[in-house]
Amino acid sequence: MHRKNAVLAGVIALLVIYLALSIPGGNAPQTVGAGNTSFAWDQDQMWESLEAGFREARAAGCTSVNPQVSKGLLEGRRHLTMLAGRELDPSDTLFDNIEANLFGLGPPVAACPENLAEYSSLVTSLRDEVKLLSRFWDVRDRMVRDRLYRLLYGGRAALEEVMLQAPDDSSPAILNGTQEAPTSALIARGNDYPGNFSHIALLYVDEETGTPSVIEAHIEQGVVISSLEEYLKDVKLRIMVLRVRSDHPLLIHDPMLPHRAAKMAYDEAGMQHIPYDFEMDYHEPTKRFCSEVASHAYASFGVTLWNIITTMSSPGVVDWLGDFGVRSFTTQAPADLEYDPQLVVVAEWRDREALWDDHVDNAIIEVMLEGADKGDRISYDWYLLAPARLLKAYSAVLNRLGIVGPVPEGMSAVSAVKSQWLDKMHKHTKQKVLAAAESFENENGYRPPYWDLVNITRDVYDFHRRQKRL
Repeated sequence: MHRKNAVLAGVIALLVIYLALSIPGGNAPQTVGAGNTSFAWDQDQMWESLEAGFREARAAGCTSVNPQVSKGLLEGRRHLTMLAGRELDPSDTLFDNIEANLFGLGPPVAACPENLAEYSSLVTSLRDEVKLLSRFWDVRDRMVRDRLYRLLYGGRAALEEVMLQAPDDSSPAILNGTQEAPTSALIARGNDYPGNFSHIALLYVDEETGTPSVIEAHIEQGVVISSLEEYLKDVKLRIMVLRVRSDHPLLIHDPMLPHRAAKMAYDEAGMQHIPYDFEMDYHEPTKRFCSEVASHAYASFGVTLWNIITTMSSPGVVDWLGDFGVRSFTTQAPADLEYDPQLVVVAEWRDREALWDDHVDNAIIEVMLEGADKGDRISYDWYLLAPARLLKAYSAVLNRLGIVGPVPEGMSAVSAVKSQWLDKMHKHTKQKVLAAAESFENENGYRPPYWDLVNITRDVYDFHRRQKRL
């Protein structure tokens, strides 16, 4: 009898402990966004017109379409000539014409992809010329920022829509840029200027052995040194290689500055543990997120990267990122580095299937953030909180011993289960979106462009909401 009572008491005690550990924590600290207005294209009619033009071009055939493509490419080369060697104001109407021509060329090139290589070269050359001109612009001005975004991001978006409609072997995976001398999608899409890149790393090459190493910040481990093979083994949806301009005054004085900055980051990561900075506060270097790894190293040698500081202002973005510990919404997000006039694009890599995966993921995050702006919050399975808290305590012990635990250092147990929930919902939504996208392709004969993907995702997301899954 006493034994049964003891077992019962033990079970009750464990149940009480489990329930106590399942009690939600207090509300996350109040977070305030950057207070800006997010960029919006607001050109739904134009997207529909472009898609209609693509269908018409497919129906007409390349013999009919090629003269239109030749005319557009000729106009693009004329634009390049007009840009070369000039100091144009960002308000110049030439840039409106460039944007219109790039988007207008997209549908006929997508229908007749034998011209894709030349179209890719045109987009890349125009990007390089615009970045060259931007050295003379006040990139902190909102109008200038809009112009850069429309031309650089917009040009890439137009090119990628064309690439996704073309056969696999119709375009190179690597697009060369200027020849120079020696959370994630949530952050990339939650930016006031939604971008494509969610991570940044520094490349260091040992001057004696020639061995390349990558210095980066991992959520799980903090700042780490990886071999090139280790870095590339994880799936990369796209890679852009950036370098400080060779005509930068500090590089003219010290051409080895990029190497010395990378070596400093390499040495620091090798000598001490630098935790991951979930707050994204680039002013506080004892913890670092991925962008901060690069900016801190270069700042030590006088180069201030991110001339265009990232702002995140949408209430939904602020609420969701606040759930994961972000407190600085005026920061340095990876997607904004390419707009820095001090940098040139050396090369850009993207695989067609990885690119499609990226577009699907972006559409899902974009629609989820629309829901966040309407009041949707990240949830979690309450019964996972107790084991998550135990794992967090276990991880804290491992961290003290220099070992990575199951819950990342600096991440709370509540944030961990919310992250798990968001990942589960994203995967579930993606399955439905991919199925709907396949149906679209079977019905129309082509993959849904990004704007259609967003509409497909909205339908899936609304269905989840009606089913009370969100």
